[in-house]
Amino acid sequence: MINVYQTINLSYKKYGDNKDTIVILPGWGETRNTFLDIINILKIDYTVYIVDYPGFGETEFPNYNLTMDDYTHLIINFFKELNIENPNIIAHSFGGRIAILLSAKYNIAIKNLILIDSAGIKPKMTLKKKFKLKLYKTLQSLANYLPKNIKFEVKTYLFNKFSSSDYQSLDENMRETFKNIVNLDLTNYLSSVKTNTLILWGEKDIDTPLKDGKLMHKKITNSELIIFPNCTHFCYLENTYVIIKIILCFLDN
Repeated sequence: MINVYQTINLSYKKYGDNKDTIVILPGWGETRNTFLDIINILKIDYTVYIVDYPGFGETEFPNYNLTMDDYTHLIINFFKELNIENPNIIAHSFGGRIAILLSAKYNIAIKNLILIDSAGIKPKMTLKKKFKLKLYKTLQSLANYLPKNIKFEVKTYLFNKFSSSDYQSLDENMRETFKNIVNLDLTNYLSSVKTNTLILWGEKDIDTPLKDGKLMHKKITNSELIIFPNCTHFCYLENTYVIIKIILCFLDN
């Protein structure tokens, strides 16, 4: 199914046809396929929606850069057009950024919020990272003085050496959007999230470290934090059925 916002044809899928609604906001690069085990159980008692973000799944990326506000308005319009009111939201990683802004900045009514290894807290720039960034910019500048026949190869080598795999995997027109997203710190919004919130976190998450989950729990007033030992950024795939039971209990209460 398609929902149109500005020039973006947002692809989404609906499962089940029950009174209460769950909207799943997946992580960056994820599609509904990674949530099928969870969806197949939740759809028994809930109507479940899941979206494909621009550039992933069946939603094409537009010919302009996007910000976090653009992604949030995309979901707000999705709610409006489908008459989705006061939904339960399950948000993983990048999806947590959207959920936090929906609640804290745009005051969208959310019945219950479940954050799974949520992104949104910008890591501090360590001296090592500052040095690495400065070195990269310096070497790229020096490469401009190289002969044309090797300049491109050197610049490409430096890009691959210094940039993350996530950044490298993106099309060139999505890289500015990626920078817009990761450079926005949502820490100050957390205390404005008033929704009952369940926070699920992998103990060994290195993408969004456990300290982020603890900070979210501290700042979101009505929240509970459950930590999964020996799990990574994808604890919902590593403990699927335990997490489903926890989610169902949380929603029932």
